[in-house]
Amino acid sequence: MTVTARGYVVAIDNGSQSTKVLIVDGDGVVHASARVPLRPYASPSPGRWEHPDDDLWDSVVAAVREALARFDGDHSEIRGVGLCTIRFCRAVLRNDGSLAQPIMSWMDERLPHAYEREVQDAAYVTTSSGYIGHRLTGERRDAAGNYQGMWPIDSERWTWSGDASEYARTGMDPQMLFELVAPGEVLGRVTAAAAHRTGLPAGIPVIATSNDKAVEALGAGLREEGDALLSLGTYVATMTVGDRPLGSNADVWTNFGAEPGAYLYESNGVRRGMWTVSWFRELISSSGCGMTEEELNVGAAQVPVGAGGIVAALDWLAPPDEPWRRGALVGFDGTQGRFHIYRAILEALAIETAASDDRARAVLGRRRRSLVVTGGGSSSPLMLQILAAVYRVPVRTPLVRDAAGMGAAICAAVGVGMHRSWEGAVDAMVREGERVDVDLELARGYEEVARTYATVIPRIRRLFSETD
Repeated sequence: MTVTARGYVVAIDNGSQSTKVLIVDGDGVVHASARVPLRPYASPSPGRWEHPDDDLWDSVVAAVREALARFDGDHSEIRGVGLCTIRFCRAVLRNDGSLAQPIMSWMDERLPHAYEREVQDAAYVTTSSGYIGHRLTGERRDAAGNYQGMWPIDSERWTWSGDASEYARTGMDPQMLFELVAPGEVLGRVTAAAAHRTGLPAGIPVIATSNDKAVEALGAGLREEGDALLSLGTYVATMTVGDRPLGSNADVWTNFGAEPGAYLYESNGVRRGMWTVSWFRELISSSGCGMTEEELNVGAAQVPVGAGGIVAALDWLAPPDEPWRRGALVGFDGTQGRFHIYRAILEALAIETAASDDRARAVLGRRRRSLVVTGGGSSSPLMLQILAAVYRVPVRTPLVRDAAGMGAAICAAVGVGMHRSWEGAVDAMVREGERVDVDLELARGYEEVARTYATVIPRIRRLFSETD
């Protein structure tokens, strides 16, 4: 069957820092793409983080239009849209579906707590995918897999809870909630108004995916228990495949997968991981020494293991249960420069996430055999080399680095019938990119650095807890 006969899907990946759009065929070939940055978060008061105005929808509109403008295929062959958005966000809507207040970011301190009505005209409470899906289709349906956190969700059945106490606990009236659908099912069809705004063909189906991390795992081809996936995004943590919800545990938690009935087991993570990389690059640029990330990587590659003694505490965003945490850089002796600091940040990401993955795997009783790396940081050869040495397993990347985008394309391809099964879609659409083996000398060097981190990081955190 030819690519033209099978058609194309539009994959929307609305992330924490930008919206990315891919136009993909049934073989996983990307025919056009676009990326539109999100505006900086608004913080109207301490602990509150919001997406300003209608920024999420505006970025989706702009990115879709840009990708379609670059697409030289037949637009009538676009068969559907896969919609993936940031998890843990909360959108409060009026009766007409417009925003009653700004969308709360996953970082907002309100999200771990029960919903409290802040505006009189609040009629619905949903996720970012529920809101964007409504803007595209006019329907009040949402992806069941995007409901983690403070929601009255039955994690075993992927439906709203039948326990009245869950609605009291979460502060949500059932009448305020959208209908839930499984990955690969239809959320609705693109309305004439949405088609006019975005350029998408009117009437094509919008397909549900799951939360962005799960969709990323799907698009990276995470299939085996021995594989760990490290998502190098704003939030950085490892995941591995699961088959059922786990009980409560401090070192590993259960996330919905991106296939119906599938789950992921996720370690603790760094809450502003690659954001810290971007922060440091922008900090240098603002001082008049503009440098690209590639230039920083080249310079940091010349710095020895251990970054000249600098230790980075990646607590730029404190977790809700330990609000006193702060980011820190320690260990200066006057010999280090910007490349040392940059390498220290990369090393800290590797060491902290590997330690969290070790703890999660101890709970699961699983041995780590390989590491799949996704996200913007996966394009750094230095980062991949450090990760292979710290995790002590071979590292690989997917060919398409926007794994969440490819995952959304897979969901859409299954949903519109381009592939008959999830396994067949993954086999056809996901390909391996780079592979990096373990450098044993480097690995031995990082054993000592990891021991330093295990000693220093608890002391830094204790220092801030005592001064809070």
